[in-house]
Amino acid sequence: MIDLQFPKDRALDFIGLGRLCIDLNANEINRPMEETRTFTKYVGGSPANITIALAKLGMKTGFIGAVANDQFGRFIVRYLQECHVNTDQIVVDPSGSVTGLAFTEILSPSECSILMYRDNVADLKLEPSHVNEAYIRDAKALLISGTALARSPSREAVFAALDYARKHRVVTIFDIDYRPYTWKSAEETAIYCRLVSEKCDVIFGGREEFDLMEVLDGPLKQDDQATADTWIQKGAKLVVIKRGGDGSTAYTNDGQRYEGATFPAKVVKTFGAGDSFAGAFIYGLMQGWSIERCQQFGSASASIVVSSHSSSDAMPTVEQIEARIERYNTSGN
Repeated sequence: MIDLQFPKDRALDFIGLGRLCIDLNANEINRPMEETRTFTKYVGGSPANITIALAKLGMKTGFIGAVANDQFGRFIVRYLQECHVNTDQIVVDPSGSVTGLAFTEILSPSECSILMYRDNVADLKLEPSHVNEAYIRDAKALLISGTALARSPSREAVFAALDYARKHRVVTIFDIDYRPYTWKSAEETAIYCRLVSEKCDVIFGGREEFDLMEVLDGPLKQDDQATADTWIQKGAKLVVIKRGGDGSTAYTNDGQRYEGATFPAKVVKTFGAGDSFAGAFIYGLMQGWSIERCQQFGSASASIVVSSHSSSDAMPTVEQIEARIERYNTSGN
């Protein structure tokens, strides 16, 4: 059985750290962005989405991050508060930075792309001094997003947070969350993502993201079992490799492998699926569920989110996920 123990009697169940941005999702779907005229605004960023997912599942959540001193920054903080995410450790950057923007293009249910604006963004201005040890000490789990490693001082803030988490037995979770726009090279990405992976109990990533961490090792093996073995040998207790529409494979430090399937869905867009899957999966882990049940719960959550126009707004409740599973078990769709 997986050896993953969440500490008890903590004020917060879960803390996310990293990217807070704005998603602008195309309203005119099934057409290229060149022909799209209107967009709907949502809070975005993988760690924000995962934190919101857990908050909507009833967990006590908080966030460590930086926002711009602008209208978008205020919108992000207000939205998180409306979702009952604690925002005490979100700082307003005074340097004149801006909020990161992600414009989405929905050409078809299977052809979606994101145009990101990440120059001088506030979320990468998070400093080590902004990371409060007592705040982390009072949590059961801490999620690190790989995007936060792309620049200093955010990079150093991540390592400060990890040190505090390990000191106080907080379960550490790494979502590789690779976005090429703010990294200088694949080698730089690999170095810092590997350093964080070595300090984390749980690692989530797609096959391509794990490949990226292996670029310094010579020819890519693209072998899920070999990848999982590498990180488990370095201390991870659980490695989850996400494969989009092909489900997921989870590897535990007791030598077990678990295959997770997807749920049928009327797909509107593909983005947001990984975040909703991770949020619901982590929820299951924190309830002490089996890995198979965590995968099922995560996949059901993802099927709900990909059927919606939004990501953060569409994160479902426990009741909605359970109803989705029940419907599938009854009718097969």
